[in-house]
Amino acid sequence: MNEDGLWRYNYFNYFTEVEEHFQRARGTGLFLMSPLDWALVEQWKNSGVPLEAVLRGIDAAFEKWHSRKKKTQNVNSVAYCAQAVMIEAQAMAANIDSAPNVKPEDAPFPIHDVRAHLEKAAAALDARPQPGYGELAASVRAVVANLEDHFRDLQALDQRLTALEEKMAAIARTTASEEELVRHRQALDWQLAPYRSKLSADQLARLERSYLDRALFESAALPRLSLFYV
Repeated sequence: MNEDGLWRYNYFNYFTEVEEHFQRARGTGLFLMSPLDWALVEQWKNSGVPLEAVLRGIDAAFEKWHSRKKKTQNVNSVAYCAQAVMIEAQAMAANIDSAPNVKPEDAPFPIHDVRAHLEKAAAALDARPQPGYGELAASVRAVVANLEDHFRDLQALDQRLTALEEKMAAIARTTASEEELVRHRQALDWQLAPYRSKLSADQLARLERSYLDRALFESAALPRLSLFYV
């Protein structure tokens, strides 16, 4: 596989690549990313931040940390690297596309795995009694029915599936109890407190939404649709 093919292959391993790179940069062995970390990485992915920009930003943040004469504590969250990642993303924006135009030959999975992934998700959505999930299941099955055509442009397919996930998150928010939403919000505020000064208002808003969506998906045991979860 040539360098370009390897890069596009890694695109579908976005989460794994970031997690492993952060662990190596941190240099302290096994490190389990927090729900806030996963939400931040997902927010970068959904916003089209190139994987390379994230990896470069992590390196830059740790280089700055290592240069400090006084280190009071280890870096304990990917959020510490948020500013550096955004700087790298802005620097790359003029030179490359915000996301790779991924083709079937670059995918790390065959079409039948995608079909099975989506059919399982549609069945899970159909089994839910709350209004709205049945319509989402029908939309997923419509994608499956034309999967050969969609598979010709995996980036466009993943964008379509991500849009359906956004609809699913909206339904989950309307059906969640007030107590559940407050609990998720409190957990977010606690985890985010040390890093608020490192994020812009727009970044905070996007991260908060990503975190709350992920929390609702997990607490409600909702299926993920994106190709990143195949």
